[in-house]
Amino acid sequence: MSKLTQAQIEHLAEHLETAELEAYEVTKITDDYPEMSYQDAFDIQWEIRRRKEARGTKIVGMKMGLTSWAKMAQMGVEHPCYGFLADYFSVPDGGDIKFDELIHPKIEAELAFVTKAELKGPGCHIGDVLRATDFVLPAVEVIDSRYKDFKFDLKSVIADNSSSSRFITGGRMAEASELDLKTLGVVMEVNGEVVQTGAGAAVLGHPAASVAMLANMLAERGEVIPAGSFIMIGAITAAVPVQKGDSFVVHYQGLGSISGRVV
Repeated sequence: MSKLTQAQIEHLAEHLETAELEAYEVTKITDDYPEMSYQDAFDIQWEIRRRKEARGTKIVGMKMGLTSWAKMAQMGVEHPCYGFLADYFSVPDGGDIKFDELIHPKIEAELAFVTKAELKGPGCHIGDVLRATDFVLPAVEVIDSRYKDFKFDLKSVIADNSSSSRFITGGRMAEASELDLKTLGVVMEVNGEVVQTGAGAAVLGHPAASVAMLANMLAERGEVIPAGSFIMIGAITAAVPVQKGDSFVVHYQGLGSISGRVV
């Protein structure tokens, strides 16, 4: 049930989007609106998306967040969430992430699914996702909460587009049937030092379960995952903070690597 008025939703969407675009911290919005519901939180996110599209920004994909037990424990939340990916979030493989455009960025090793058929909830499951997947490829997400000290609750982070800011994709694409997605390993290096390792099963037991959950969550709003969608599944590893001057590379078992620099 909605607890906020449409005017409050529009105000909070402008408040959070401006913080993203101008790269400054704000306090979590549930401090001022403790009564807000999960529906309100998603309404704010969708209003941010509407604002961007109205200015000509293209939405190029979706992402799941907080999909690993490590990440949920790290952030102190109890359930995954989703967000959207805007065109200007995309950074080329080996490219530069501009630190001054962000607040306190962290990098995560992920996988991305590209669909060839529509996925629709409720009741979407791993088998549906694998059947509808065109290919899988590596991805790195740069998350950047707009909240002070990267501290938030689940409603606040949902409203803040689930901390979306930048992403890189590259490496080698493969059909899902070619991969053992549960055991697929990743190794993250920052400045030549291994900082995280993980495997696909860290994401809800199976990476495709994340895409199925997205379809089922979208169904609550009457939305579907269209054919041709790009979906990032959430972090296989815990998120690692990066600073100006850092370089990183993430190696994916059988799928090559992705690299980038923070400038």
